Amino acid sequence: MTGPAATLPEIYVDADACPVKDEVMRVAERHGLTVHMVANSLMRYSTHPGVNFVVVAEGADAADDWIAEHIGAQGIAITADIPLAARCLAAGGRALGPTGKSFTDDSIGMALAMRELKSDLRETGEISGANPSFTKKDRSRFLETLENTVQAVRRGA
Repeated sequence: MTGPAATLPEIYVDADACPVKDEVMRVAERHGLTVHMVANSLMRYSTHPGVNFVVVAEGADAADDWIAEHIGAQGIAITADIPLAARCLAAGGRALGPTGKSFTDDSIGMALAMRELKSDLRETGEISGANPSFTKKDRSRFLETLENTVQAVRRGA
């Protein structure tokens, strides 16, 4: 295979609180992909040769900045951070949430607006800060979405 479809995607994981690292590794190993686990502290995760551990300086956005600066058109970011997802899309990459939600150019504006609205409602005390629990169904949906996204990038779609 030649051309853009021959380029393998790389996966960029916002790793500090990512609940789907095992799922990312399963898909990456199946396809022989490089995974960048980006965090504020060293983590031992996998001895797989395709894993690149990136420890960034302390700071709220250091991991986000590294991912946004390195992701490209073949990159897939795994993050629950909606502003980071927006930055990855702007850089030409793709972004998936750990529940299997795929952020797109069409959906990111609404996701950012809802994030802002929920933040305002939490500040005024109208809603609590608790997020829904992470479920087996979320994990399964994530695996399916990541597999489909990897296939799409490989096809150049």
